[in-house]
Amino acid sequence: MTIDPSSIPNFGGQPQPQPQGPAGPVVPDQDLVKQLLDQMELKYVVDEEGDLAAPWEQFRTYFMFRGEGDQQVFSVRTFYDRPHKIDEKPQLLESVDDWNRRTLWPKVYTHTHDDGTVRLIGEAQMLIGAGVNLEFFVSSTVSWVRAAIEFDRWLVEQLGLEQEVNEADTPEEGDE
Repeated sequence: MTIDPSSIPNFGGQPQPQPQGPAGPVVPDQDLVKQLLDQMELKYVVDEEGDLAAPWEQFRTYFMFRGEGDQQVFSVRTFYDRPHKIDEKPQLLESVDDWNRRTLWPKVYTHTHDDGTVRLIGEAQMLIGAGVNLEFFVSSTVSWVRAAIEFDRWLVEQLGLEQEVNEADTPEEGDE
């Protein structure tokens, strides 16, 4: 499945919380994120560790809660599944540094696996333990999801992977 960032509902310009939402700060939880993902019409699953994950074709985005009390953190972490060779890492780092300089989120970094493949991870976090404004939480989460999708598009363009993506979408001769 491929999602166009423009297909994510804009909630009338600014994301709008449910009218019956609390007036003061809230401590977001997984149920609130599920409601938001439903409003965004995004499919999600709960993994073995209890984290929410929204899968796309080339990446998956996790919505995680870590810590306790005032130190609780909400993290939106995207694991980009496209493997890169270890000798491509300098070019990846250059691209990721450029992205990180120009954008607020997600902050992207590399992870080298034991088999020598390099994958990218994007992350944005919010301290939520003391409570946050509901509208701020919703608009930030929507923006982070859009940015995670946009990073994948941007990287494909930066690294000239369009041909690879197009070949994956085009059936081989005799496959039809």
